[in-house]
Amino acid sequence: MTAIFKREISAYFHSALGFVFCAALYFFTGYYFLTYNIYNATADFSSLFTLLFPVVLFMVPILTMRLMSEDKQSKTDQVLLTSPVSPFSIVLGKYLSALCVFLLAILMTLVLAVVTEVFARVDWPLFIGHFLGLTLLGAALIAVCMFLSSLTESQVIAALLGFTASLFLFIMDALTAMVSKGFLYNLFYYLSFSKRYQPFTYGILDLSNVLFFVSIAAFFLFLTTLTLEKRRWS
Repeated sequence: MTAIFKREISAYFHSALGFVFCAALYFFTGYYFLTYNIYNATADFSSLFTLLFPVVLFMVPILTMRLMSEDKQSKTDQVLLTSPVSPFSIVLGKYLSALCVFLLAILMTLVLAVVTEVFARVDWPLFIGHFLGLTLLGAALIAVCMFLSSLTESQVIAALLGFTASLFLFIMDALTAMVSKGFLYNLFYYLSFSKRYQPFTYGILDLSNVLFFVSIAAFFLFLTTLTLEKRRWS
């Protein structure tokens, strides 16, 4: 697993993808910080983290589009599948590499909080809640998009599938409002990433929301492992 992890991290930063992803998140983080914190002279990061929700939704598919599809396209997945490494270790190594790049990108929020602390008092327990929520959101979404990447050998199609999934998650609250009370309403309400993420922006650490994002990540990592297992035996 360690070798897979190092290989994937290296791949991110030997190409432009890792740099572009981090630069894009740094840009949006800096812009929202300037607009909502500097202009309003506030140390409250709630607005910034709320606005980063859709940014993360639509940036993560770019981060994950190559994770599984690239090996499938170049046929290097056959080498991996015949190596003495379990499919789960392969999946976990790739997943952790993407998660590390994601964490590197959102660390800008921590840098800005430290800078803000020099001039105003930051509510650190609240900020940590924000940061944890964004981390869990990214962890779950990376797993979802990684599974979608395992379904195709085209990175473009993998990205489009990820964008589609993100769009569905983004409009899920609107879908909830459109359906009447019943099974679909309960399903959309329960699976709403936005509703699960929002309490973190208020500094509320609800264990059920933590468990929700962790469960989503675990479930899609399991599905990705099954996809890899199927490929090994086909």
